[in-house]
Parts: sequence; structure tokens; C-alpha cells
Amino acid sequence: MTVLRALYDQAKAHPDGMALVAGQDRYSYRRLVTEVERLARALIARGVRQGDRVALHMTNVPEIALACFACFRTGAIAVPLNIRLKTAELQPLLERLRPVLYLGHAQLYAVIEPIAADILPARFVVGGPVTDPRVQPWAMLFEQADAAVSLPEPDAGEPVVLLATSGTTGLPKFVAHSLTTLAIFTEKIMKVVDLDSGQVVIGSAPMVHGSGLFILLSCIYVGAPVFLIERFDAEAVLDAVEAHQGTWMLGLPFMYTGLLEAQKARPRNVRSLRFSVSGGDVCAVELQEEFEACFGIPLRSVWGATETVGSFTYGLQNGPVCRAMPGAEIRLVDESGQPVRRGEAGELLVRGTNLAIGYWKGPGQLDSVAPDGWYHTGDIMRQGEGDDYWFISRKKDLIVRGGSNISPVEVEGVLQAHPAALEAAVVGVPDPVLGQRVAGFVRLKDGVPRTALHDILADAKQRLADYKLPERLTIVSELPRNAQGKVDRKLLLLMAAERPADLVA
Repeated sequence: MTVLRALYDQAKAHPDGMALVAGQDRYSYRRLVTEVERLARALIARGVRQGDRVALHMTNVPEIALACFACFRTGAIAVPLNIRLKTAELQPLLERLRPVLYLGHAQLYAVIEPIAADILPARFVVGGPVTDPRVQPWAMLFEQADAAVSLPEPDAGEPVVLLATSGTTGLPKFVAHSLTTLAIFTEKIMKVVDLDSGQVVIGSAPMVHGSGLFILLSCIYVGAPVFLIERFDAEAVLDAVEAHQGTWMLGLPFMYTGLLEAQKARPRNVRSLRFSVSGGDVCAVELQEEFEACFGIPLRSVWGATETVGSFTYGLQNGPVCRAMPGAEIRLVDESGQPVRRGEAGELLVRGTNLAIGYWKGPGQLDSVAPDGWYHTGDIMRQGEGDDYWFISRKKDLIVRGGSNISPVEVEGVLQAHPAALEAAVVGVPDPVLGQRVAGFVRLKDGVPRTALHDILADAKQRLADYKLPERLTIVSELPRNAQGKVDRKLLLLMAAERPADLVA
């Protein structure tokens, strides 16, 4: 059953069941299907055809969910645009995509306005007026829509959504998914993260990212109501948990750090929470421990990628650990592609039906995500006891000092474990003698003096081999993050080159 079929089945079985809630705006399944059909006919009236790209540039408002399902319904390709990107980053993406339609949010439109009309010919926005004369309000979309127009039957194997990767190795890739792969994803996600119709989901993960979109689709699939948070705000999330008896939420580690700080500053009744999962980046052991002490439930950590979801579920212990799902096809290999022994580090390879259909290159053009049959993740892991897999590092982030491999995750975990540290990150800075040396960045907790760096380094010396120790530490007010919310190690390297360290070992 596809995610589109699931929506219609929910509307038939539970027409008055709640699908989405955004402030005072509530979407039952009946209303959601009605609005999706109306928008699908509006897209056809505007000339949108199967395979055409539709750019979606919105915060977590109901309209982005409507737009995704309307694209699914017509066979158009939904392309969510990261709301953190600036004009210079969006321009090359849109030039490659050549969307026939832009559906955006008024508060985000300033970064779109400089883009030429031949790249974005038709523009509609929600959320208020825009002075650009090329832009029309969302309501104008429906002027030419004809309720009598029959909707096409979409091909379940064709691309219906493109999700941009973070582009850490160059220009972002567009990961293409079909209605079939989305269905496989959602079925697996339900098992991976304990998602069922009894959950009340707090939707703060951006739906322009794979994580937020996949969770939305999974909630529709199982019939769990989603309370949308337009943009992540720790206070708003906690208030929503309290007001709506939220039971389930997903976020990145920095979101949970914010939730901890906000809850400690102004406690809310969060006893309804039953499941919290962290993804997208490494979740520190200390953060998991503090979260459980404060909120009364474990903070689970799970591995996934835009190209594949469902091979792993969350680990049963704290740390960068996950468990292989039954039936998952997983290999760890060395540099020559040979399997490594249990306990040894190797690159993670994944195979199975839960892979994206390809990387979109242009209309009708897809490059395989697994040319040799296996998707090469670029992540280094080791297999522990049973089905446990421990994340070590992104392959490109591994620090090599004097021929010895150093996992940034391990060093960061030690730095963050100190009670004075709120967050930490390390990178390998170039060195003519050793190849690389370890440089660390620390965000201190409020009220902690800068001299605490000496204590943090002294503690690290007791827990790490000398070659793994940061040789310089720098205090930061915030760790730089990329458009996906992950720590931006490229910017950290620039900072290491431009800023003097606060402590040199």
C-alpha cells in the first residue's frame, strides 16, 4: 500500500479522525483528502504534468503537507527546499531543477526574490502579502481549478519527491523516491521508532528534510495525529507536549539540548511523553543521560540516511549505537572492499528494497545509489555484541594523526561528558609533520568560567590516549551547523585557521 493510498484509506475508515493540527487550524482526514484533491486539480489547471518539478519552500505549515500529497496525486515531483539556505545556495539548485511552480512561505521569500523569472516562472506564497509583483497568494492557485477534471493515476515506480543531501562533498545530490520506496520506508519506520495510532506526535522536525517528511508520511500511514511546530523552538515544543499530551517526538541532538535547558528553566508537565528519538547526528551519552533524568524516558538514538531508512533501529544502551533490523542486508568493509571481522571498523554498506530509486540528474535521468548493488554510506562503524553497531565517524571526518586513526565522535563524547561542557566538536587541522592534529571547540554551560577549559582537558587526559587529545581548545557561543542542522566541520576548520585557541596543550 502506498502512502497516497494510506491517506485515502484513513479518510474512508476515520473521516473525522485528526490528521494535522497547526495552532487553531485542524485537519481531519476528510478535510485533508478534500484539500489535497482540490490542490491537485489546481496544479493540473496551472499546467503541471507528471514528472514536472514543484518547489516547496515552507516551514511546518499544513500547506506543505497538502502540496506533497497533491504532487503524489498528480505524478508531479515535490522538491522541498531547505529553509536555511540563502540565495547563493538556492540558485544553482533551482537552475538544475527548473521547477514549473514555486509554492513558498511569505516569511521565507526574501531569499527567492533575486532569482530570475526564467528559473522560477510561477510563484505562490502562503502566510501574508509579498511586494514582488511576480508573486500571487496561495488562494489564487485555485482560480482555474475545475472540480470535474479527472486526476491521473500516478505511476508508483516514478520519482515523486526529491530530497537534497547536505552537499558536504560538493553540490548537493537530489535523492529520488517513488511512492513505492516511500511506502517501504514508512512501514519500516513504524517498527524502528515505535510509531502507531496510539501516539500523539509533536512535529517539530522540518518537513523539508527527509526526517520530518518521512515521519509525517508514517503518521498518516498509521493514523497518528501530528501537532505541527512551525519552526523548532524549545519553549513551543514543551508547551505543545503539555497542552496536547504529546507522547512522541523526533529531533536532532542540538534540539534536545535546547529542550533540556528550557525544561530546567521552566518545567512543564511532560509526563505524557513515551518515546523520544534523536537522529541526523551523533547524540552524546551525557545528553542521553541528562534527558532521561529530566524527562523520565530514554532518549533513543537511531541511524538513517536520506537514501535508506529502516535498516537499523535504536540501540538499547546509550552512545552512538544502533541495532540491525531483522532481515536487513548490512556489510562492513575495509578500504579494499573486503568484509572486516566483528569488532573491527569498516565502512557501512546497505542493500535492500529500502533504497532510494536513484539520484535525479534531470527529467528521465537517474543515477543508481548502489551501482554495485550496495549503497556505500561513507560511515565507519564496528559491530559489537549481537546486532549492535557502533558509529565511529564519517569516513571523510576521520582524523589521521601520525598514521593513527582518531574518531571525532569518541573525543567529542569525552569533552562533552565534563559537567562544564554543553556541547563539543573536534576536527583534524592540517599539520606538515603528523598530517593532522586534533583541534577542539567547546560550548560552555551558562555561568561557567573560561578557565574551565583546563579542567576539561585535564579530565580528557585521564580518559584518552595521548595521541587522541585535542592540542588546542577554543570556546564558542554556538557550534556552526549546516543546512541539515549537523555540525559544520568545514566551518570549524576555517575557524581553527582564523581564530586563536583559548587553550593550547
